[in-house]
Amino acid sequence: MEHASGVIGLVGQIVGLLLIAAGALALTKRIRLPFTVLLVVVGIVLSLLAEHGPAFLRPLVAYDIAPDVILYVFLPTLIFESAFNLDAQHLRENLAPVLVLAAPGLLLSTALIGGIVALATPIELPAALLLGAILSATDPVAVIALFKQLGAPKRLTVLVEGESLFNDATAIVAARIILGVALAGYLAPDAAFRGALAFFAVFFGGVVVGWVAAVAIGYLVGLVEDDPFIEISLTTILAYFSFLIAEQLHVSGVMATVAAGVTMGGWGRAKISPSVTEYVAHFWEYLAYVANALIFLLVGLRVELGTLGDAVGLLGWVVLAMLVSRALVIYGLVPLLGKLPGAEPINWRYQTVMFWGGLRGAIALAIVLSLTEFEDRDIFVALVTGSVLFTLLVQGLTMETLVRWLGLDQPPLSDRLARAEGVLSAKHRALERIPELESGGLFSARIAERLRERCEGGMQEMRRRLDELRSQELDRDMERRLLFLRCFAVEKTLYYQMFARAHLSEGSYRGLSHSIELQTDAIRHEGRVPEYTLHPPGGGMEDTVVRALDRVLGFTQFPERMRTARTARDYEVTWGRVQGSARVLEELDALGREEAARTEVVDEIRAYYRYWHENARERLDTTAAQFPEFVGSMQERLAERLLVHAEREAIEEAAHAGTIPTGVAEKMLEELATEIRELRAADVGKLRVQPGELLRKVPFFRETPEQEFQRVADRLRPHTAPTGETIIHQGESGDSLFLIARGVVRVSREEDGVVRALATLLAGDFFGEMALLHAEPRTATCRAVTPCALYELRREDLDAVRAACPAIQAALEAADRERRRSLREL
Repeated sequence: MEHASGVIGLVGQIVGLLLIAAGALALTKRIRLPFTVLLVVVGIVLSLLAEHGPAFLRPLVAYDIAPDVILYVFLPTLIFESAFNLDAQHLRENLAPVLVLAAPGLLLSTALIGGIVALATPIELPAALLLGAILSATDPVAVIALFKQLGAPKRLTVLVEGESLFNDATAIVAARIILGVALAGYLAPDAAFRGALAFFAVFFGGVVVGWVAAVAIGYLVGLVEDDPFIEISLTTILAYFSFLIAEQLHVSGVMATVAAGVTMGGWGRAKISPSVTEYVAHFWEYLAYVANALIFLLVGLRVELGTLGDAVGLLGWVVLAMLVSRALVIYGLVPLLGKLPGAEPINWRYQTVMFWGGLRGAIALAIVLSLTEFEDRDIFVALVTGSVLFTLLVQGLTMETLVRWLGLDQPPLSDRLARAEGVLSAKHRALERIPELESGGLFSARIAERLRERCEGGMQEMRRRLDELRSQELDRDMERRLLFLRCFAVEKTLYYQMFARAHLSEGSYRGLSHSIELQTDAIRHEGRVPEYTLHPPGGGMEDTVVRALDRVLGFTQFPERMRTARTARDYEVTWGRVQGSARVLEELDALGREEAARTEVVDEIRAYYRYWHENARERLDTTAAQFPEFVGSMQERLAERLLVHAEREAIEEAAHAGTIPTGVAEKMLEELATEIRELRAADVGKLRVQPGELLRKVPFFRETPEQEFQRVADRLRPHTAPTGETIIHQGESGDSLFLIARGVVRVSREEDGVVRALATLLAGDFFGEMALLHAEPRTATCRAVTPCALYELRREDLDAVRAACPAIQAALEAADRERRRSLREL
């Protein structure tokens, strides 16, 4: 009974704290105070009331939380949620300043705080350095919430939140190392060197553990289809598994969770079923809310104003040291980063917000509460608690004023333009609907005229605002960049919708998304469109990997399966690009009609998209000409998916209307989801061409009896070449020739830095016979102009083929003589 009573009391305390947190959250929407700051204030007020007020408050104030609960229960949740939702692309762009502030910056802050405190107070240097490490960990929860309310620039949010994520790990590692020195009571001569090695091993070891865990869990998530319970469970396992495994391996658990969250939020997001993505986001958002609510309420409840008053002298020096170190780190290191080649400078306004927004919170409290063996623990708890309160109540409450004073509360120009254009488009759409609604008898002509006047007046006002923005803040180059970025956003949204509806495979969706990211980076930073993003010359890195596998695993079907899958994916990517460019062209046409002032910029970007659309359409037509069976199969699967989606929408509408019972509808939707999954995969078997086609197309096989040709076919190895693949390279060793069953291959040769086209080969032709006959390096480069179905004949198989087809020897020698003569004439 006593145990049960304790559990009931604990549950009651947690429920009470959550009730208070919910009330505080509702209050913040009225008084515009940061949620975490208000929680601390509420906690302090409750602790004061409990001493002289109602008795029912005393159990809440008496509730205590072990530091290990913060470190092992709350911290992985907070870290993973922030890392998972952090924009991976923006983090990558700002990784240099984030890492500098999180590692060298934190170590510099530790030294500065420790030095100032050791000089100005009786605290000895090792202990002062420990205090410096604890107080160098930032907690921007209140600041990030304020940024979202005010519409602060995205880059500023990423800089503040990214620094906090990484320096939490740095602070914990540094504090543990310094604590060991402080407990030992002496500093070994090589302690700094060994400490630095230990620091980097623990820091980057955590990154490796987190990345490996995220990849493993990501692949498991990818095996699950449309099951929110399993997929959410796996992300929860990842957050805690990465942290706990890293701690067991004596590397940074925080860095492991950061790496896991960033990896899962970037690469792994496409592994999560599209229908489950929103559930995952809400789940982690709620867990982070609960963790923050309990932690910051308990900070307020645990404040002992009498103890803080006794330590006010020391606390003043600690706060001063904290502010001085933060200023020197931000204003000293950050400007230096802007001078590095290719680095984007961080202006003084951003630096000022980063300086004043360096709040302290849960991490600092968790570290100091865990110092159970440290003799100055009590005074450290008071100093850290006082410092946290100062940053929350003084810096946190003045952040909004600072952000507004610096002019950072205005959304970026791109967002303001997008809002004005969105309102203009919405009012235009509403204006078009008025005659339809009027004809339906929903309201009188007088009301319709009043609504029409209101819409037209709103449109005129939006056009006036757009004209002001363009004339005052926007030049032609900036307008061009913003319109490109808007078009890229339209494309990316469409690609995700196509992926969610199973029209694109995961690999195709990743390729198209990566293409958009490359284009976005080039336009944003260089103002130009990259030369290529989807189809690099020579096939890119994937082509190199497949060629390497061909040399190692050429005796298996694995490399050929990879080439076939890539050819199918190329078709799917190209089809997606056709749809994306068509959608953007529609948007540009609508924009041109609504805003005649942008005609010149719209026409320029429309020309790009027409070119991309025509190129993609041409690639589709080329594939259809070479592999009509495959393209027909893809089109048939698309049609079937569209029909299934139509059925699903009809069932969902009927379920909402109540004409189909919920349980029956769920079962029907599960069956349709299974059908859609089966229709998603491309039928790569349609890309495989039977060797019998060579009998009709290759001249020296025409006289070979069909039964003899089967002996030849057994020696030929299929080789599917995607468009752009370099099949053979000039100068490399080779021992095989290739027979073309379908497709077009271009032969070229480089001499003195000049590349010359030698020939274009079609179905029935062959190439590579010189290396086959003479065991010499390749004399030319052969690249697939279209998707190709080839057959490879290797030297070890030539004797068997000659026995079945004697004419092949004469044909190869004749071709060899003719091509050598052509090379001599160049």
